[in-house]
Amino acid sequence: MRNFFTILFFFICTHLFAQQKADDSYTLLKPDRVFDGQQMHAGWWVLVKGNHIAAAGEPSTITAPTSAKIIDLKGMTLLPGLIEGHSHLFLHPYNETSWNDQVLTESRAERTARAVMHAHETLMAGFTTVRDLGTEGAGYDDVGLKTAISKGVVPGPRTLVATRAIVATGSYGPKSEVAEASIIKGAEEADGPEGITHAIRSQIGHGADVVKIYVDYRWGLNDVASPTFTEEELKTAVEVAKSSGRMVAVHSGTEEGMRRAIAAGVTTIEHGDGGTPELFKLMKEKGIALCPTIAATEAISSYHGWKKGIDPDPAGVKQKHYIFTEAMKAGVKICMGGDVGVFPHGDNAREMVLMAEYGMKPIDVLRSATSVNAEVFGLKYLGNIKAGYLADLVAVNGNPVDDLKLLKQVKMVMKDGMIYTNQ
Repeated sequence: MRNFFTILFFFICTHLFAQQKADDSYTLLKPDRVFDGQQMHAGWWVLVKGNHIAAAGEPSTITAPTSAKIIDLKGMTLLPGLIEGHSHLFLHPYNETSWNDQVLTESRAERTARAVMHAHETLMAGFTTVRDLGTEGAGYDDVGLKTAISKGVVPGPRTLVATRAIVATGSYGPKSEVAEASIIKGAEEADGPEGITHAIRSQIGHGADVVKIYVDYRWGLNDVASPTFTEEELKTAVEVAKSSGRMVAVHSGTEEGMRRAIAAGVTTIEHGDGGTPELFKLMKEKGIALCPTIAATEAISSYHGWKKGIDPDPAGVKQKHYIFTEAMKAGVKICMGGDVGVFPHGDNAREMVLMAEYGMKPIDVLRSATSVNAEVFGLKYLGNIKAGYLADLVAVNGNPVDDLKLLKQVKMVMKDGMIYTNQ
């Protein structure tokens, strides 16, 4: 009961900090600078009316009514609400509990309770939108969480959900040494064009916004990562998903898996560790984006004992450096997404810091987490600060172009015109 009252107290406090505004009320934000999703502008102001941005620009261009609430953000940068491109709200770090044990031993009630907390932590870290790519054994519970957030039952980011995700039969875990055992799987198994068509339509019917497919996995001989679906199967998946206006995100860590996914015309490739200059050239030509998940690779390496800055980089980290560099050289659109859940929710900006460390210009990292993600994910009226766009805004101390670690010093979060603070 003590835990119950702790959680209840937490939500009461959260909602006290959230300040609901009337639909026609105005708020004038006065930061030192504004990153509008494209460029940094010194001295800009932003006027919000209800849940939309009414104006943004030089103070002389903005006329605010005398009734407007004024928020002075001295010393701060105002940005569009950040967009997390690869999240698993129903997972928590593997150094706390292994993936297998989360799927097999944690109840759905516990996993949902954790997901509610993770959603709050994500929002308060300045990420007002997430693309959540699979519940990993928690069924369609992400749809329920999304609904609860949208109704204001619990605080959290806007959410694009993938529900169960899709894997080839026999390829995914958890697995049992007892061949006859029937255990829960971390994703939905499907095979052949007809089976994949059924799985996609079923997931869409249950509320999926995005289709997530594992085009390869560690099921080859000696557990080597190998392709799962044929090119024909993947082309069918893309045709079915895109006919409903939904994107297809694919997990891929092999060269052949990526080749098949590119040929099929998927929307994004997650991880991309099998990338080559040739494949990245094809991705650029076909407009397929990469979500590199650098933070997850480094986190998993650290769980295995790697000490960054002390030990030599393991092979996986070296490969991530290589593919990230080659993707940038080829001009591939790079989405910001860290595979958060592998590492703690609320530390989403870790991926952004690493993107700069791996060679991306800080201003491009900011674009990746705002306007680029919004464009790739089809999020209209998000990812930019301009008149008519939704009032999803974040204020951080200092200028993140000078130091992206400042993104971890969030001072104000506005989502849909509602203000939250970390004070």
